[in-house]
Amino acid sequence: MEKEMRYAVLIDADNVAAKYTKYILDEVSNYGIVTYKRVYGDWTRPNLAGWKNMALDNAITPVQQYSYTTGKNATDSAMIIDAMDILYSHNIDGFCIVSSDSDFTRLAIRLRESGMHVIGMGEQKTPKPFSTACNAFKYLEILADEELQNTRESEKVELKALESAIVRIITENANLRDEINIGELGSRLLNRYPDFDVRNYGYSKFSQFLKDFDGLSFRQEGSSILVSQKTSMTDLERIESTLAAIVRTNGTKGYNLGELKKQLCVKIPGFDVKSYGYSKFSKFVENLPSFKIKNNTVMISEN
Repeated sequence: MEKEMRYAVLIDADNVAAKYTKYILDEVSNYGIVTYKRVYGDWTRPNLAGWKNMALDNAITPVQQYSYTTGKNATDSAMIIDAMDILYSHNIDGFCIVSSDSDFTRLAIRLRESGMHVIGMGEQKTPKPFSTACNAFKYLEILADEELQNTRESEKVELKALESAIVRIITENANLRDEINIGELGSRLLNRYPDFDVRNYGYSKFSQFLKDFDGLSFRQEGSSILVSQKTSMTDLERIESTLAAIVRTNGTKGYNLGELKKQLCVKIPGFDVKSYGYSKFSKFVENLPSFKIKNNTVMISEN
């Protein structure tokens, strides 16, 4: 089994924002195990307050370094001294130097000369000499953006799975009108995905979440919202398909014309033969190619 590389992560808090902590540690974990985690700065300064909590949450050792002389960066010196001490301990295989300061260029070169694998990280303002002195250099803004893109892609996959589950729930539990109460839909979805919460996707209400799915239709009935699938069929195709499904429930016996009309009106509440230029339901059905009427009974046409 190949030995896993061990890294020391040294962070210059004076030149790197605390918001990048997660991206730094996640990226180094792609290379190996993080053995040392230290962040350097003058913790008496108010602008480093964000790093205090971040260091605690991620088990990073904060190293206090006062600025003894105006204009000199004591943090850089402390990091360099610690890096050399860690190097001579022979406990690690590589370093991750996190800073946007070119003062670490010579350190990166020296560590590489000693056989260390050096990963540099910094913001895009980092001077070129430091970035080219490392075996690999990662820009923190790009790491953060990649994480955001990965999160978005992951959300798309999750939403696709949720949409499929919603469609299955509607199909399996819809009423005669192919609709389901939004409350029942939410309960059944939660049964399948116990950790589901619309707030994870930026919504405060389940109805708002559902309305962003193009394949769903909504109808208000009193205080209830009923959800159904949208159909790509024309109105006439939908009516013909619905009629055929009702007639087939009676097998080859056919379906009474009057009862068929009642069932169709249940399935499609707004149906009116006058909308299609007919005064009688029988004439409307006779002119559909899928059906024939005999003795007031509607049957599927074999032609």
